[in-house]
Amino acid sequence: MKKRKVGNLMALGVLSAVAYRDMHPYEMAGTLRSWGKDRDLGIKWGSLYTVVRNLARHGLIEEVGSVRDGRRPERTVYRITDAGRAELVDWTRELVSTGEPFRAGLSMLSALPPDDAVALLQQRADAIGERIEELRAQLEAETTPRLFLVEVEYDLAMLTAEAAWTRALIAEITAGTFAGLDEWREYHR
Repeated sequence: MKKRKVGNLMALGVLSAVAYRDMHPYEMAGTLRSWGKDRDLGIKWGSLYTVVRNLARHGLIEEVGSVRDGRRPERTVYRITDAGRAELVDWTRELVSTGEPFRAGLSMLSALPPDDAVALLQQRADAIGERIEELRAQLEAETTPRLFLVEVEYDLAMLTAEAAWTRALIAEITAGTFAGLDEWREYHR
């Protein structure tokens, strides 16, 4: 995995939120919660303002103004920069194609055009297929009692399921039957 200027997965979520529209940190938190990103990215809400400051310090987001709502304190509004958008896309590409956690990459899939997503998912499926073959060969050559190999069998079962699911997703997008595909394509035009 590539070393990121701000490597906390919350940073990926914040980049996706401000790529959607300019917002202040409180809105970012609400948006990420409403999108379910707290499930997908293992977000620790106490670090939100630190992550936002670090993204701004590294030029991935920038201040564009402030807003005041009634008697509440003024809130700084941020937008994504070109460098931030590039980071969002690059990080998502990495997570989808080869990285972990894969769920985080899937959570950010909308940051990629559908055809790019298909190519990266295919790359991942191919790598999983190779790993499945390696594990099968390892199990066939093994002389250790099965009791001491059940974790390898488990790994094989999980990889087999991931490969099947990934190929099914590829097929849906490729066939044009994936719900919301037209909107997804339009967003990237």
